[in-house]
Amino acid sequence: MTLKFLGTGTSQGVPPIGCTHPVCLSRDPRDRRLRTSAIITTDSGKKILIDCGPDFRQQMLANRESRVDAVLITHEHNDHVIGLDDLRPLIFQNGAGMPLYCRERVGNEIRARFPYAFAQEKYPGAPTFDLHAVDGEFEVCGEKILPVTVRHRAIDIYGYRLKDLAYITDASFISEEEKRKLRNLEILIVNCLRKTEPHPAHFILPDVLKLVEELRPRQTFLTHISHHLGFHSELIKILPAGILPAYDGQEIKF
Repeated sequence: MTLKFLGTGTSQGVPPIGCTHPVCLSRDPRDRRLRTSAIITTDSGKKILIDCGPDFRQQMLANRESRVDAVLITHEHNDHVIGLDDLRPLIFQNGAGMPLYCRERVGNEIRARFPYAFAQEKYPGAPTFDLHAVDGEFEVCGEKILPVTVRHRAIDIYGYRLKDLAYITDASFISEEEKRKLRNLEILIVNCLRKTEPHPAHFILPDVLKLVEELRPRQTFLTHISHHLGFHSELIKILPAGILPAYDGQEIKF
């Protein structure tokens, strides 16, 4: 089973439009980050997408991905859902509505933002989404998925655990109860916005280091990265053993 990082950047991407920060001017392709998303390929060949932001079409084409069987959505912010309309060719290819798994609140937001996808009389070519409200462990494409509730400033959102891998983005707090779901991990993927300046809605590097020390996963990959975290080439030299910044297009096995 594999996970590919389709995007590892913040809500504005890296570089943001018009930014002249040194990282944003870098020629290292690992410093160019689309909005955060990932795709899992199961051992049976099924494709599970995690989040579908504004760069989804570009991400799929760049990575020569041509299939999605289901989508796990962490929360309703636009950088995680606004690309859902671009699932249309895959929905037509599948000949069925695209299964979307998320919190009930998130599903209601998707209905509000894409009303034409749920209309009784649809415009020809409109997408069809099959919403599944998640509240506890569930099964997708033959795989058991465990949702992990994390706090994103003022709202509760989901991370997801699949086997010994956990994918968490946009977290600013994880309760002790939910941390128990993250024990005995081989791979932890977690958001890390920047190095030192606190942020009300996102982990920064000291938060991540503390979490890793507590959970002790075998390997940790950082995602949802801003240019303030620094150059990829420098990060891999200064981060502790077992912690790496992920980059767009990177693929890991688990």
